Amino acid sequence: MGERANRRRQEIKVLRVGLELGLTLIDTAEMYADGGAEELVGEAISGRREDVFVVSKVLPTNASRSGTVTACERSLKRLKTDHIDLYLLHWRGKVPLEQTVEAFEALVKAGKIRCWGVSNFDTSDMEELVALPSGGSVTTDQVLYNLTRRGIEYDLLPWCVDRKIPIMAYSPIEQGRVLKNRPLQAVAKRHEATAAQIALAWVLRQKNMIAIPQTSNADHVRENRGAVDLKLTTQDIEELDRAFPPPRGKRALEMI
Repeated sequence: MGERANRRRQEIKVLRVGLELGLTLIDTAEMYADGGAEELVGEAISGRREDVFVVSKVLPTNASRSGTVTACERSLKRLKTDHIDLYLLHWRGKVPLEQTVEAFEALVKAGKIRCWGVSNFDTSDMEELVALPSGGSVTTDQVLYNLTRRGIEYDLLPWCVDRKIPIMAYSPIEQGRVLKNRPLQAVAKRHEATAAQIALAWVLRQKNMIAIPQTSNADHVRENRGAVDLKLTTQDIEELDRAFPPPRGKRALEMI
């Protein structure tokens, strides 16, 4: 969102539709539309900031001790808020993790962010992170996860579950590419639901799992909301496992 001026009004409307439906977590980043997405979110949540859980991200090139603080202040200005609820390192770069963690902790102490986490971190990255001073304060890992991208189930997901660290799943319907799968459609028909709703419900079946589908279409937002109420059966899960087999070994972390 935020890349095309002629779509701004529609995109703000869509975000507000989501809020009205109770979808109150909004994920953005300084990278998206070069800050334009944060500006759009700031406008969309104006007047109802307390109803929204705002997530934003710092680029790894900005993630030094001072750079993280400066980047956060820029994001706060664009979002027109005095705090970000969850601030993430977008992916791992060359800046030592210790510097980024120190900056995150300083921002928490200053009240500019409520908590912090990471994105696109594999198991070894997470192990290195939690071994740092204050690294155990990490509150989430945002990663690619959907029916066709199940690699995290082998080690990263169990590792996070054991430590009660929630996973945020981005691209939970694989940008729509998964929706023509026949077994998925069969499960959807049984529930009188759409394939997208089943794909989202499959992600959300996990405890401590947050799905962040992206859409600029109000009807799709309503469709996404419907997935929250779906409960998949053992038969559903078994059929989807046959169609989308879980990993049998370690896979490199995938990113989009």
